[in-house]
Amino acid sequence: MTTRNAYLAGMKPSPLTVRILSAAVFLGLVLIGVYAGIYGVYSLVLILGGLALWEFLGLSEAMGSHAPAWLLFPLGAFFAFSGTVLKEIDVTLVLALALVGGLAGFLVVPGRRQGLGRWAMGLAGALYIGMPFNFYLLLYTSKPHGLVWTLFTILAVIANDAAALLVGSRIGRHPFFATISPHKTVEGAVAGVVASVVTMLIGASVIIGLPPLHAIAIGVLVGVSALVGDLVESQMKRIAEVKDSSHLIPGHGGVLDRLDSILFPPILVYFYLSMFQLIHW
Repeated sequence: MTTRNAYLAGMKPSPLTVRILSAAVFLGLVLIGVYAGIYGVYSLVLILGGLALWEFLGLSEAMGSHAPAWLLFPLGAFFAFSGTVLKEIDVTLVLALALVGGLAGFLVVPGRRQGLGRWAMGLAGALYIGMPFNFYLLLYTSKPHGLVWTLFTILAVIANDAAALLVGSRIGRHPFFATISPHKTVEGAVAGVVASVVTMLIGASVIIGLPPLHAIAIGVLVGVSALVGDLVESQMKRIAEVKDSSHLIPGHGGVLDRLDSILFPPILVYFYLSMFQLIHW
């Protein structure tokens, strides 16, 4: 190895550095989109949702039932905007068309012998990715404090992931769903939920001024649903026998690998806030 090549090799960033920088850039772009206003958020949904659907398309083939792109992408986009931009379109009508038209399509398109499985995979993928974005948009456009609820839901998930990784890697001893994700521990999972609660106490109690009990309840919902979301995507990858959903983000894998934990929390946060009439439109 020449002196110059050795110098360049020494300059190569470590995997941890790459991971941290990629996460910072990804989070920065999300925050820019959120603070850019409603059109910035719409752009984020289209870009991140589109990439996640594309990655799910690849995973579905590896899982044994290749989702039809002609069903997955339009249906995923509709679900993502079904509560805001496309709220005038009846969801029941769209689902009925997806049922009749989707299954009828497999009478004539290639792969019709696997039609039912492929149709089910396409519908599942559209719901799995599209509906969470719909609830983020509903949170963002709600009053009062829609922006704060959106940001702190995301931040509570980030805190969950960071605490679970730190505590689990340092003192984790008891496996948690080892058959799905071998590196997860009970200690890490508990630390993650606690971190979500602390984050929501700051957001809901200190900034918004809600009673601490509401903040604790929402923090628990975010922490548990983030963990479930992570495990669900891990199970998909294990079935597909892949490590990552793609290689789009250096050090992290794919977009879906970064979104897995944040997909379910907005649904529970939205329904909790609606149930106690803490938000309106």
